[in-house]
Amino acid sequence: MTQTLRSSTPPDPTPERLLWPALAKGWRRKCPQCGNGPLLSGYLRVIPTCTVCREELHHHRADDGPAYLTILIVAHILTPGLFIVFTTWRPDPLTLFTIFAVGATALSLYLLPRLKGAIVGFQWARHMHGFADQP
Repeated sequence: MTQTLRSSTPPDPTPERLLWPALAKGWRRKCPQCGNGPLLSGYLRVIPTCTVCREELHHHRADDGPAYLTILIVAHILTPGLFIVFTTWRPDPLTLFTIFAVGATALSLYLLPRLKGAIVGFQWARHMHGFADQP
């Protein structure tokens, strides 16, 4: 008596998308599918369709995620730095404020579009928010 085991769930019709390559392409602000076309037009606006592979990207729902992650990363980098600089050298408060304000602004401006691209890449790889409906 042999029994064949049957799966109760049908096979997943959506193709597998690798997470880490999609995150890396998004970090570089490139299309998560082809990696060649631009992901952003301007500073933070996601293009509706990739100009190279025609992948629809308007499904993304990045919302406040990139801003939250940017604040989290910048705070975790600059807070220990602020403590070390203050306790080691005791600079003038205005000098300390100026240096860390410029640093926080520069780091935030660098990270924000890259984190937005990574979040769009994550959503694309995980078939979230309409990306699953595509072949």
